[in-house]
Amino acid sequence: MGARSPFTPPFTPPTSPSFWRSPLRGPWLTAVLGTVLLAGITLLFVTGLLSYAAYNPDLAGGVNDKTPDKGLLGFYLFSWPTGPHWLYRLTQGLHVTLGITLVPVVLAKLWSVIPKLFTLPPARSVGHALERISLLLLVGGVLFEFVTGLLNIQLEYLFPGSFYPLHFYGAWVFIGAFVVHVVLRLPRAVRALRERRDPQAAADDTGLVAARPDRPTVTRRGALGLVGAGALVLFATSAGQSIGGWWRRTALLAPHGGRDPGSGPNGFQINKTAAAMGIRARDTGDDWRLTIEGGGRRVRLSRADLLTLPQHDAALPIACVEGWSTDDQQWGGVRLRDLAGLVGLAAQPPGVLVESLQLHGAFRRAALRDNQVRDPRSLLALRVGGAELSEDHGYPARIIVPAAPGVLNTKWVSRLTFGEW
Repeated sequence: MGARSPFTPPFTPPTSPSFWRSPLRGPWLTAVLGTVLLAGITLLFVTGLLSYAAYNPDLAGGVNDKTPDKGLLGFYLFSWPTGPHWLYRLTQGLHVTLGITLVPVVLAKLWSVIPKLFTLPPARSVGHALERISLLLLVGGVLFEFVTGLLNIQLEYLFPGSFYPLHFYGAWVFIGAFVVHVVLRLPRAVRALRERRDPQAAADDTGLVAARPDRPTVTRRGALGLVGAGALVLFATSAGQSIGGWWRRTALLAPHGGRDPGSGPNGFQINKTAAAMGIRARDTGDDWRLTIEGGGRRVRLSRADLLTLPQHDAALPIACVEGWSTDDQQWGGVRLRDLAGLVGLAAQPPGVLVESLQLHGAFRRAALRDNQVRDPRSLLALRVGGAELSEDHGYPARIIVPAAPGVLNTKWVSRLTFGEW
């Protein structure tokens, strides 16, 4: 074993203040990034709760509830409305687009405070220990929520278990740590923003300023500009999936951006194809029948029978939890409330349980509230854009309801059960 070369610098562990050399770190930069995240993450959390409410998970039987045993965490749930018809398109598009846009800000904020994660001793007091625990939950929570959310947007389910409960419970753990962190750090952040001084010229009690800073290659404002530019690029390459129209071509990071399945009336996005869901040609052929039950009565109708009933049109989008949505499509079919009338429930149509021909997958069965059934725009759709539905868009019949998440617009419908489930 030879002696260490005099030219080899001694190893400095990350627990040493001298390990962190960036001259950019300091209270002001961290406070600016934290202020952006305070507003952004609050909006993300609110729109996430709205997305969960839109599924109507508290309906009897818990058909739509993919987060069982939520207990008090579902205290805020309310009956999701059907208007305006673009409501879910707006709230979920905002949730996903904002989440993607904030990625550079989150990474920059974590970079700005990373020395704090290596500070020794781990805890100087009970209060300091609680603060460090909340910090670990905060960092772990934000990484978990953003990673699972981004994977869901790209339809890459690499994590164990279902996305719904993982993202839901993870959000509540994260927001708890987030609130604690804001309460503890907000006064200091406000002070840093007001003083606007170079932290190296001021007495630093945050542990963020480098003890032996390197020479700067960019100013703090320049660093913020780079973070903002990164966020703007992500916004520009993802927002089009929710905005629609010409802007859809710019959604390069969206899993469906600019890749409509063909042309014509059925040439708009899909998540689940007939082949992927095991729908066979004989399942949707001439022998297909729609079973309608409710009020102690049962009716079975062929597609030809449905076409003899009063037909109505509705211009509605499809909006998905992954953030993409279609423009308003012109749907044609039979009103759900008219189908309820076939089993004697015309006066006050109740909610309905919708069942699909698909044999597996989430939301093979989905429940709709009575206000959704009664809305005159809620249809058992047989056509779109004046043409028959394609197999991938739910032929021979599918549900279309205003302001509902895409998964509640059930395709390949086989049974409707009104009020008894």
